[in-house]
Parts: sequence; structure tokens; C-alpha cells
Amino acid sequence: MQKDLFGNTRYKINLHTHTTLSDGHATPEEALRIYRENGYDAIALTDHWYYGKSGEADGITILSGAEYNIGGSDSRNGVFHILGIGAEREPSLTKTMSAQQIIDRIHEAGGLAILAHPAWSLNTPEQVLPLQGFDATEIYNSVSGVHHSRRADSSLIVDMLASAGRYYWLIADDDVHYYDSDKCLSWIMAKAENNSAKALLEAIRNGDFYATQGPEVHLIREGDSFSVKCSPCSEIVFLSNFVWRPRVFEGDGLTEAHYQPVAGERFLRAMVTDANGKQAWTNIITL
Repeated sequence: MQKDLFGNTRYKINLHTHTTLSDGHATPEEALRIYRENGYDAIALTDHWYYGKSGEADGITILSGAEYNIGGSDSRNGVFHILGIGAEREPSLTKTMSAQQIIDRIHEAGGLAILAHPAWSLNTPEQVLPLQGFDATEIYNSVSGVHHSRRADSSLIVDMLASAGRYYWLIADDDVHYYDSDKCLSWIMAKAENNSAKALLEAIRNGDFYATQGPEVHLIREGDSFSVKCSPCSEIVFLSNFVWRPRVFEGDGLTEAHYQPVAGERFLRAMVTDANGKQAWTNIITL
């Protein structure tokens, strides 16, 4: 728990975690210890096709979760990995179901359906747009940038989907498997009344969070214009459906920048990078 620039209480959460219950290299107990020792307030244990129940362990909140992967490895077939977070019961699922059926069953169980690592999966807008009901997608996935993978950042597909009118909340998380270079790198900071599963899930449903690797960032609407307020950074970027606009601000210790949208811009989000190369991402605001 920490206070943000405006005095709001924020909780540090990792929503994508694997353990020895599937293909992770740490036991559930070890995973909880590692994340608790690194200042996390909550975690979702999301083993493949294994429903992890909600709970609490030595001060860290556990959100119920699982990852449901279909499509194999050939991206032409549509590789979909879908997180079910916060379900009140285990969704009734089989590995022969379609992505849409998985999304629907997660919702029927009271959970959030999150599209995992679309860049790593080489998801295209044509594959994603027919699907209805994703609550969020990962804009950054730590394990997708280490070991045998180099597609951690899904910003391009996020903007392509938003340009087509599909707006999702944007999650950063670890998808930790190895517990070496993929742990405790990316998370969300949720604004909530307390650290209960109910309060944290409500904040996630409402988009009351930002995604980060360390920096703090807020995108604020001020009438017809927008501003970013952030912890000291070296770069602030505004992104929309327009491919060309003066949108990048660079300098030492930047803590604020302003942007005036023009006619035709339909959405806006912001990204900041600090002096150490660590990034943070806001959610999308529609115009």
C-alpha cells in the first residue's frame, strides 16, 4: 500500500502468476512469499486450467484466478490465452471450447476475462474483434520479454484495437514462470478503499488503476484538453488513433505534460518512461 500523488491509497497487484501447479518453477507458497517480500499487496495465482481460489496469506490478498489457453502455437489458428480473475466459483470449461465460450463461462462464474499477452500470441485485430466481453488486456507481460520470448509489449495491438473502437482496460503483469528475470517487474496500482478481494476487484472492473514497472502516471481530462501528471520521468507520450501528432515530450525529471486533441481523435492514452527505462501506462480515455 502507498499513497499516490493525490493522496489516494493504492495497492500493488500482480494478476498473472504460475506455480508448480502448472508450469511454474515455484510452489504457491514460495510465489506468495516472493511477491509479499517485494511489496505486493495482492496476487492472482493463475495456473493453466487450474482454478486458484481467493484467500489471504500473511497479509497478501489472493484473488481467484486461472489461465485458459487454446489454439496451440500456430498464430494462424488464433492462439488465445485468457485469464479468468475474481470468479466466485470455478468456471465450467473444457479445452475444446472456443475463446468466446471461455469468456462467457468466466463471466457466468462472476469473473473478469482478460486477454493475455496479445503480442506474444500474435493476435490480430481480425482475430480479436469478433470476440465480445474481454474486460481488459495485457499491454505488457514480463515473461514475454525474457528467455525464449521477445514480444513483451502489446502497445501496437492495443492501439489497433482501440482505433477500431474496441477499448479495454490495460494491465501490466509478470506472467511469472521462471522466478528469475521474469518476477516482480510489472504490475498494476489499484485505487481502492482497502485490500480486500472485493474492493480490489471493484477497482479493476472500474479501471481505477494504472499499469507500471515503477513510475506513477495519471491521465487527466481538463475540459477539452488533457494532462499527464507523473513521478519524475524522461519521456511522456500521448497516443491516439492519429498516426501523426506532436505527442512526445522529453526532458530530465518531467512531472507534467499537456495535450490538446484535435477533431477526429477518438481515444487517448499515455505512457511514461523514467531515467532507468522503466515504463508506466494509463488506461484509455475515449473522446
